[in-house]
Amino acid sequence: MTLTTPEEHPFAVYVRALGKGKRGARSLTEAEAEMAMGLILDGQVTEAQLGAFLMLLRHKEESAEELAGFTRAVRARLQPPGFAVDLDWPSYAGKKRHLPWYLLAVKCLAGSGVRVVMHGGGTHTAGRLYTEQCLADLGMPTATDWQDVDALLDRGQPAFLPLAAWMPALQRMIDLKAELGLRSPIHSLVRLLNPSQARCILQSIFHPGYQEVHREASRLLGDDSIVIKGEGGEVERNPDVIAHLYGTRGGEAWDESWPALTERRQVKPERLDPALLAATWRGEAEDPYGRLAVIATLAVALRALGQDQASAQREAERRWEARDRTL
Repeated sequence: MTLTTPEEHPFAVYVRALGKGKRGARSLTEAEAEMAMGLILDGQVTEAQLGAFLMLLRHKEESAEELAGFTRAVRARLQPPGFAVDLDWPSYAGKKRHLPWYLLAVKCLAGSGVRVVMHGGGTHTAGRLYTEQCLADLGMPTATDWQDVDALLDRGQPAFLPLAAWMPALQRMIDLKAELGLRSPIHSLVRLLNPSQARCILQSIFHPGYQEVHREASRLLGDDSIVIKGEGGEVERNPDVIAHLYGTRGGEAWDESWPALTERRQVKPERLDPALLAATWRGEAEDPYGRLAVIATLAVALRALGQDQASAQREAERRWEARDRTL
C-alpha cells in the first residue's frame, strides 16, 4: 500500500508561525496578517484552524502590525457607505461598574451637529450592560443597514449599526467566546475598523499597554484616532482619574494627559439602573459622577474633532447645558 502525505492547507503556515514553540513562534508581518484574515473572511479555513489561530493570538497578544493587516483585509471587503461621518465610535465592552454615560455624550454630540456612527458586537458577556440594551429608552433607534444610518444622521441623530449587519463573519468570531471561554483578538480588531470612513476614530482599550499598540496600528493605517483607557472598556473618560490620550493625526503620533475632574474617586452604585440615563438627559435626575463622565467624554470627542484641551472642556460643558432635553 502506498502512503501519501496530505497536502498542507494554505492557512497552516500562519498557525505554525504563531504556535511553533517558545523559540520558533513569531508575530505575523502586516502582509501576512492581511492574507490570513482574508482567508478567514473568505471562508477558506476550517473551524479547528480558526480556533487555534485566535487563541494563539490571544496567548501571544496581537501586535500593531497584525492589527493593521487584519484591518486592511476587512476594509478590502467592505463597501464604503458613501456619506460623511465625523466620529467612529466602537462600543463592544459593556459596562458593569457604572452606567453607559457615554451614550448621553453621543446623543448630545449628534444634537449639536456632529455625525456619529456607533457599532457593537452584541451582549457577549454576562453581567454587563451594553449599548444595544439602552438605545430605545434614549430615543436612539438601532439601524439595520447603511441606508438607515444615513437617514438617522441626516435627522441629527446618532446611528448604531450592529456588527452583524455589516461584517457577520466577525460577529461569528466574537460569539465564539462562549465556546472558547476567552475573548479573541477580534474584540480588539473591531475598534480599528471604522466601517463608515469617519474623520476620526475613538477607541477605548482598558488593559495597560494596549493603548499604544492600537495607536500604532492606527498610525500604520494612516487613520486619525484617539485611544483612551475608557471606563469599563467603553469610550467613556473616567472623571476620577488622570486621562492619557494616545492620538494620531496626519500619520503622526501625539500624547496628552488630562487632569482628573474630582479630588477623590466617587463610590460606584450598588446596582445599574438604566432608567437613570433618560432621567438625567431630561434633567429630572442628577448624578454627580454621571454628569462629569458625560462632560469629560464630550471633551475627548471634541478634541478628536480638532479643538484643544481647554476649549474642548469649555465647549463640552456648554453643549451639555444647552442640549434639547426631550427624548
